[in-house]
Amino acid sequence: MPESQNIEWKSSWHDDYLKWICGFANADGGTIFIGTDDDGKVIGLDDFKSLMESLPNKIQNQLGIIANVNLLNERGLYYIEINVTSSSVAISLRGSYYIRCGATKTELKGIALNEFLLKKAGLSWDKGVEPSATLESIDEESVARFIDATKKSKRFPDMTGLSIRDVLEKLNFIDDKGGIKRAGLVLFAKNPASFFPNTFVKIGRFVDNDADLRFQEVIEGNLVTVLDKTLEVLGSKFLIRPIHFEGIMRIDDDEYPIDALREMILNALVHRDYMGSMVQIRVNNDSISIWNEGKLPREITMEQLKIIHPSRPRNPLIADACFKAGYIDSWGRGTLKIIEACKSASLMEPEMIDIFGGFQVTLRKKVES
Repeated sequence: MPESQNIEWKSSWHDDYLKWICGFANADGGTIFIGTDDDGKVIGLDDFKSLMESLPNKIQNQLGIIANVNLLNERGLYYIEINVTSSSVAISLRGSYYIRCGATKTELKGIALNEFLLKKAGLSWDKGVEPSATLESIDEESVARFIDATKKSKRFPDMTGLSIRDVLEKLNFIDDKGGIKRAGLVLFAKNPASFFPNTFVKIGRFVDNDADLRFQEVIEGNLVTVLDKTLEVLGSKFLIRPIHFEGIMRIDDDEYPIDALREMILNALVHRDYMGSMVQIRVNNDSISIWNEGKLPREITMEQLKIIHPSRPRNPLIADACFKAGYIDSWGRGTLKIIEACKSASLMEPEMIDIFGGFQVTLRKKVES
């Protein structure tokens, strides 16, 4: 049996393998077998007695967890099984955090570590309070547009006539001490960049290759305004509208399906890591790609994005508000809607990849025969 998300084979014990145990505890749990080759064949241990005495204490003392350490025998050869259960709290080894991803151990650092610790604590970045924010930081026009959207979606009680503070409270954007949460600033701030430096969207037009940048545009503002602005700028400056004639009627076609582009931009804005880089859109002669910081949740694979799958938003407060406004679904259908829109437009299936610490979707034009 090959190594996997939950199984690791080792020929002998080394204290460095405490990192693997830490990784299992921080993920879904798993088992390490000591005294086997890389294919899981038992080769035996000479020091199994001393290991059976030392390993349980070593794991508890250095990781603060209790693992089941069992001595097994096959064909007269002794080997050890270490069963590790998933921990509800973050586990560290000498100040470092590790996690099991597929068949590998990964040390968590920077943004990935921050996101992991928040998740283990039952929190998310968008639920945090920004101490310097006040009601004066909120753009009334953006709130009014959001209220109009909720009325059309009929997914939330009518908030017409409510004060800005009341609207924020209804959306759970204010904590019990009156502090404004980051989600409220992402959606409604007059100048979100004054709180979070990379909230903007950058669009670049490339021609002969990925290094041949001809011109670019930066779209700034809160989420409510950036979506429409981005689509508008794409349509007016970056995308071509092919034309054809039906009789004397001129028909302007879309280079790419608007429904797919809108969904791609929304997914990037709602599910991005706001502590990372800006959303980036690359327009090439034959394709358009949208990238946002933030990898897929461990529980969802690329292939699962192509079928019905549960919604696991990185920013649940932002996602919930966007659902109430009718911007997104809450059923994990975003990628399916992109695929369906491309299929209806007779385009290739969109390419979706994890790359550069983020998620990228690429649409390609029809190949002319």
